[in-house]
Amino acid sequence: MIQIVKSAFMVIMSLCTIQFTSYAQFSDSVDHYINFSGTGNMNKTSTGTTYLLNNAFRFQVDKKKLSLNSLVSYVYGRNPTNKTNDDLLSILNVDFLKSVQKFYYWGLAGFEKSYSLKVDSRFQAGAGVGYVFVKNSKSNLELSDGFLVETTDLSIPDIHGRSSYQAVRNSLRLKYRFVIKEMIRVEGSNFFQPSLSDSKDYILKLNTTVSFNLYKWFNLTTAFNYNRQNITSTENLLLTYGLMFEKYF
Repeated sequence: MIQIVKSAFMVIMSLCTIQFTSYAQFSDSVDHYINFSGTGNMNKTSTGTTYLLNNAFRFQVDKKKLSLNSLVSYVYGRNPTNKTNDDLLSILNVDFLKSVQKFYYWGLAGFEKSYSLKVDSRFQAGAGVGYVFVKNSKSNLELSDGFLVETTDLSIPDIHGRSSYQAVRNSLRLKYRFVIKEMIRVEGSNFFQPSLSDSKDYILKLNTTVSFNLYKWFNLTTAFNYNRQNITSTENLLLTYGLMFEKYF
């Protein structure tokens, strides 16, 4: 199964060289989108400083029948005595026919390592279908489902005593974007990924950002992220704030 995951990951990686969807509304002459957000928080007391940095970079291209989103995010945090976060996530997501009809197909490949969730490495790759309920310049709401193959190495043993395992998961995603009075944007992408062979093994990811437009390419943003890996009973909850820069071209 490891070879299957790596092969699928390389196939989707190769699609990046062909063409790259964005949350935003593209025109006929604008089909590229780049986004960087730098958020965090800090608490300094007499006993030391606690801080958290949450950075994310997105590059997206939208074509008539094929679109692709790429995301790389990195979270680092410390408290006065220990490191709390050292988490990297990289995802490539391909959508077919999403721009021309409500029912579409998707493919995904991803890599994750997470100090806070005790994951040394996780590769996922898979495919499925989705349905767009609403899509316009001010609103987007879609639901997708499919299957992923996964290989994972853990920093600590899971509830079965394993430090590495392979799994096939169902992947259910709810994605949304709402623009309020051209000034406020609420967007999120939430995943529920249970294993098909173990009811105690599921992954939950909830991600929502609220952005306030200060200039056409410059935003004040707040990010909420919650992640749980049930098989090791590990989770993290991040609430950060900062700046977001974006550009259409």
